[in-house]
Amino acid sequence: MDPKEKISHITPKRKWFDVDIKGLWDYRNLYVSYIKRDLVTTYKQTILGPLWYFISPIFTTIMYMFVFGGLAGISTDGLPQPLFYMAGITLWGYFQSCFGACTNVLAGNAGIFSKVYFPRLIVPLSSCTTNLIRFGIQMLMFLGVYAYYVITGKFELGMNWTLCLFPIYVLMAAFTGMGMGLVISALTTKYRDLNFLVGFGMQLLMYGTPIIYPLSFAPAEYKQYIVLNPLTHIFEAYKYAWLGSGEFSVNGLLYSCAFIVTFLTLGILIFNQQEKKFIDTV
Repeated sequence: MDPKEKISHITPKRKWFDVDIKGLWDYRNLYVSYIKRDLVTTYKQTILGPLWYFISPIFTTIMYMFVFGGLAGISTDGLPQPLFYMAGITLWGYFQSCFGACTNVLAGNAGIFSKVYFPRLIVPLSSCTTNLIRFGIQMLMFLGVYAYYVITGKFELGMNWTLCLFPIYVLMAAFTGMGMGLVISALTTKYRDLNFLVGFGMQLLMYGTPIIYPLSFAPAEYKQYIVLNPLTHIFEAYKYAWLGSGEFSVNGLLYSCAFIVTFLTLGILIFNQQEKKFIDTV
């Protein structure tokens, strides 16, 4: 070999914050393909198919009305129970689906990740987009129930100017779920015990978020801890926008935004580092 010949060494990048933005754009067709795949395969070979988008929140609402509204007698701030519970359920369902999809990104796609390169963030982003479509379908059902109560005079129109912030609340819920999910996904590839805690942790988080109860119903000694949950301010503002009942707090939303930016950044950092070596531990 000629000693003057130039030798190139190919080594992986090791920068902590190395998000391939250009790669995400170049692989946008793959992003669309993942969305189509998720929509088609989720309820493939099921009898009711996409009707499950409606059945799940309907049955959950009925159960909450019976258990929390009936047996437990938990207040809904004077709002019709179906509207109150369905409002919280639709947004919580979107947050939970984003979180659930992102927690299994690395382990669930180990086969394809080990064979071909593409920006790995395409998978969690496409999952969140797919779940956004499902959320939109469920929102149509919520709007139908909302219109029924308004037309029949059982509920006075509670919408206000904060409704224009509705898309922001949805994005905040999605990014919270994605950030938390990416952290868990990176950790569970090495520490499988965390998988057993995720479901339990989600249940605790749900009860620590004003979904089945209004924040005003929480006792003062517990309320001070509930407001530390960044999801609390998102859900309260969301219900305030649609139902006119809830605690809209600019400072609370800024606190939630700070949490989201921090956790999403942390999630991407850990995910980027782990996806380079996770195949050795899966």
